[in-house]
Amino acid sequence: MKPLKIIDRELLNRVSEKAKASPRLRMNHNFHDVYSDPINRMLNALEPGTYCQPHKHEYPDKREVFLVLRGQFAVFFFDEKGAVTQIVKLCQTDEVYGVDIPPRVWHTLVCLEPGSVAYEVKDGPYVKPDDKDFAPWAPTEGSPDTPKYLETLLNQISKYHPL
Repeated sequence: MKPLKIIDRELLNRVSEKAKASPRLRMNHNFHDVYSDPINRMLNALEPGTYCQPHKHEYPDKREVFLVLRGQFAVFFFDEKGAVTQIVKLCQTDEVYGVDIPPRVWHTLVCLEPGSVAYEVKDGPYVKPDDKDFAPWAPTEGSPDTPKYLETLLNQISKYHPL
């Protein structure tokens, strides 16, 4: 029998420290042993300032689930032209713990608090060339336009989640 994979504070701390040290300010910790696994399961540790280009999963269609384990995230949803259609704030204290994203829906995950960790589940297998369809209307990761775009997204949160 394979050993159990335990998710505890120590693991969250280790993955968060790796995210803080990463130039991308994020780090995955995979629970699936191989990328060909039909269900990809992982921890996603993110730090404020990291940028995940908006994307959708189609061809092949894949569902994606995010559950907040620690910290806060905002999951942005977009129409085909890149306008924000909905923002779901994931935060245990607000009692919104996760979101199940169907295939073919433009979205991105934005970190709102240091040390944030989400549990992610996505249909596999993971094949890099067709895993994500990146939004043509959003800057690519590392682009000089990325910080301004991320700031624009963050400024929209109050429209959907007033203080």
